[in-house]
Amino acid sequence: MFLVKLLISNLIIIACVLLGRRWPPVAGLIAAMPLTTLIVLIWLYSESYGDSAFIEGYLRGVFWGLLPTAAFFMAMIVCLRKGLNVPLAVVISGLIWLAGAGIHRWWVR
Repeated sequence: MFLVKLLISNLIIIACVLLGRRWPPVAGLIAAMPLTTLIVLIWLYSESYGDSAFIEGYLRGVFWGLLPTAAFFMAMIVCLRKGLNVPLAVVISGLIWLAGAGIHRWWVR
C-alpha cells in the first residue's frame, strides 16, 4: 500500500512539473488545488478507520495552514518583483512561512 501511495503522490507532482514547462499558470493552479490535501485525507481516513475527530483535526490544521502558505507565496512574489534571485526569495519566504507556521502551531492545537 505504501508504494501505491508513493506512486500516486509522485505522479501528481510530475504532472504539475510537466504542465509547468508549457503552461506555468495552469500548473500553479493544479498545484494549489486541494489534490494533495485530498490524497492525504484519503490516506489518513483509511489508516484511522474513519475517526471523525482525527480527520477534523487534520482539516482544521489545513484550513488555518493556508494563511502561512499564502504569506509564503506573497513574499515570493514581492521578493521576485524586487529583483531578488529565486534561492534568496525562497529563503526569505521560507522564514516568513516558518514564523507563520510557529504561530499556527501555537494557535491551532
